[in-house]
Amino acid sequence: MDNSDTGKKEKKGFFERALDKVEVIGNKLPQPVTLFAILMVVVLLLSWIFGGVTVDHPGKEAGLLDRDGNPVETISVINLLSKDGVQQILTRMVDTFAQFPPLGLVLVVMLGIGVAEHSGMIAVALRLFVSKVPKFLITFSIVVAGMISSVAADAGYVVLIPLGGVIFLSMGRHPLAGIAAAFAGVSGGFGANFLPTGLDPMIAAFTEPAAQIIDPNYTVNPLSNYYLMAASVPFVGIAGTWITERILVPRLGVYQPEGEVIVEETNEITKQERKALKWSLFSIVIILGLVALATIPADGVLRGEFDPEIGKRTMRPFYDSIVPIMFIVFFVGGLVYGMVAKTIKNDKDVSDMTAKAMATMGLYIVIAFVAAQFVAYFNWSNLGSVLAVKGSDGLKAIGFTGGPLLVAFIIVASLVNLVMGSASAKWAILAPIFVPMLMLMGYSPELTQAAYRIGDSYSNILTPLLPYFPIVIVFAQKYVKNVGIGTLISMMLPYAIAFMVIRIPMLLVWIWLGLPLGIEGPIYYSP
Repeated sequence: MDNSDTGKKEKKGFFERALDKVEVIGNKLPQPVTLFAILMVVVLLLSWIFGGVTVDHPGKEAGLLDRDGNPVETISVINLLSKDGVQQILTRMVDTFAQFPPLGLVLVVMLGIGVAEHSGMIAVALRLFVSKVPKFLITFSIVVAGMISSVAADAGYVVLIPLGGVIFLSMGRHPLAGIAAAFAGVSGGFGANFLPTGLDPMIAAFTEPAAQIIDPNYTVNPLSNYYLMAASVPFVGIAGTWITERILVPRLGVYQPEGEVIVEETNEITKQERKALKWSLFSIVIILGLVALATIPADGVLRGEFDPEIGKRTMRPFYDSIVPIMFIVFFVGGLVYGMVAKTIKNDKDVSDMTAKAMATMGLYIVIAFVAAQFVAYFNWSNLGSVLAVKGSDGLKAIGFTGGPLLVAFIIVASLVNLVMGSASAKWAILAPIFVPMLMLMGYSPELTQAAYRIGDSYSNILTPLLPYFPIVIVFAQKYVKNVGIGTLISMMLPYAIAFMVIRIPMLLVWIWLGLPLGIEGPIYYSP
C-alpha cells in the first residue's frame, strides 16, 4: 500500500467486513456500567430460578475446610430474591463496594503514577530510552518502549505513538510505520513488561475472589505472572520489529507528503530534564535498596513468621506490600524529578497532580461500584460454583482438557476483547466462571489469569472500540489525511497475528517445561 492508494475505495475483504460488523455490534452494546447492572439483574433472576440446585463440592474428598473451619460437603444455589437474600444485598451494599479489592489497589497505585506522569518523569524517560539506542535497533526499541510504557497506561498512547511517527519521519522512513510499531507495543503487547504495573494487582484482585469460590483460603500474589510476562517482552519486540521491517515498511512504500505536513515538534531533552531524571532514578534505587534490606535478611522488617514447612520466615508481608511499594517508588521518583526539573514548585503542585490522576479514575470508580455488586451477587448465589462444577464435568466427559482447552479460552478472551475494551471489566465477568472451572480441572488460578492476559492483549489493536483507537487515527492523519479505520486495521492485523502466534505457543512451552509463572505462580492446582 503506498500513499496514493489510501484515498481509493477498494472492495473490502472478508476480515475487514467482519470487523465492520464487530464495530456495529460493539457500538450497540451498553456501556460497562449498564452492562454490569444488567448482569446483576440476570444473576438475581437465575438465583431465583435455580435456587436449591445442589452439587457435591469438589473439595469434599480432599477434606477442604471453609472459612469457618467446617468441612465442605455440597454447594447449593442460593435464592437472592428471598427475604434473607434481599436483606443481604441491602445491608452489605456499602461494604461490598468499599471492600472491593481492585478499588483500593488501583487508586493507591494511581496516586503514585499520577505524580510520576504529570511531573514529566515518565514522558522524558520514554523519550530518552528511544533516543539513546542505535538506529538499527530503533524499531525494536519503540516496540519494547511501548510495552514498558504500560506502567502508566495513558503515557504510551499520548507520548510514544506520536513520537514513533516523528522518529521514523526524521529518519526518512514512512511515519505510519513508526506509529504502527509504537501502537503494536503499547496495545498489542499489553501486559508484557519487565516492570510491575498497576495491571498486576488489579487483575489479581479479581482472580483471588474467583479462586475462593472453590478454595476459601486461596490467595493470589500480584506478581504471580511476572516471570512469564517479563520473558514475553523480547519475543514480542522481535516479532513487532520483523512485521514492521519485512511487511509494513515495504507495503507502505516511500513516504510522499500530501502538501504541507504539520507535525508537532519533539523538543530535545534539556540538561535540566536529564539531571532531574538521574536524581529520580537515584531515589528509586535507594528505595529499592531499602526494600531489599527489609526483605532479604531472615529477620527483615518485611519477613513474616517462621514457617516450618519451608524452614524460614515467610515472604508474605513483602508480597502484601507490593502495591504500597509501587506507590512509593512512583511517588518519590516523580516528586524528586519534579523538584529538580522545576515542574513541582510546592506541595500544591503535588496535590494537583494526584488530583488529576484521581480525576481520570472517575468512570472506573463508577464501574467498580456496579462490578463489586455483580461479583458479590455471583458469589453469594453460588451460581459460579455450581456452573464451574457442571462445566468442568462436561469438559472432562468430552475429553476437552489440556493445551486445547487453554488455547480455546485465550481465543474466547480475545474475541470478547473485540467488543469490550476494559481489561478489568472483562475479567470481572470471566474470572468467576473460568477460574473455578479450570481449578476443578487441575489448573491454577494464576495460569487461567495468564491465559486471559494473553488473550486480552493481541486483539486490542484490531478493535475500533478501544478508547484510544480514534486517537491513533488522528495521529496517522497528520501524515496521510485519508487514513481511516480500515487503513489502521489493515496495518495492525499482521502484528496481531504475529503476537498471537508467539504468545500462545510460548505459554504452552512454559507449561510443558513446568516453569513458575511468577512469584507464587504455580501452573497446577490441587486442593
